[in-house]
Order: sequence, then structure tokens, then C-alpha cells
Amino acid sequence: MLDTATLESVASQLMTGKQITLEDQTWPVTRTSSQRLRTARFTLNGRDYQSIEQNRHKPSRWGQLAREGHQVVQFRDIQTNKYVAVAVDGKVQEYGRR
Repeated sequence: MLDTATLESVASQLMTGKQITLEDQTWPVTRTSSQRLRTARFTLNGRDYQSIEQNRHKPSRWGQLAREGHQVVQFRDIQTNKYVAVAVDGKVQEYGRR
């Protein structure tokens, strides 16, 4: 189970700043090469994750929310390469949990 308060903080920092700070560690916010989406890698509970701004041009429901002006951030577990959660306007929902 992920710490949703921490993921909410990461999503907010990703969308508004140049870096992500958790406890005493800092990671830079960069842009993807092709779509210029904001992204940052970070470590949480000993696991590496990547936060990625949602591509508004995707036909998914998350893409539609981004097109409507919502701030949508996806979280991917780097080790398993699976998306584990999404934040919409700062509210986190883990995949596989309702």
C-alpha cells in the first residue's frame, strides 16, 4: 500500500515546481523528449517510482480529464514497469484498490 499523502505531495510538486523534495532528498523535475511532459523519479519506502504528467492527447479517460483542465499525474513502479496510482487534482487513487 502506497502513502497517498506523499503521492499527493509529489503530484503537486511535479506540476508546480522544478524539483520534488521528500524528507531530506530532492529529485529534479524534467521533461520527456517527445511530448515535453513533466516527469520525475523518486524513492518511496525503498522503491523507485516515476511520476509522469498525463498526456492530454491520449484517448483514455485520464487524457480526457487532462484535456478538461484537470491536473493528472500517473505513478509508475520502475522495477515492475507497472502503473500503480494516479492523482487527479491532488487526489490519489491506487490502481487495484477502490
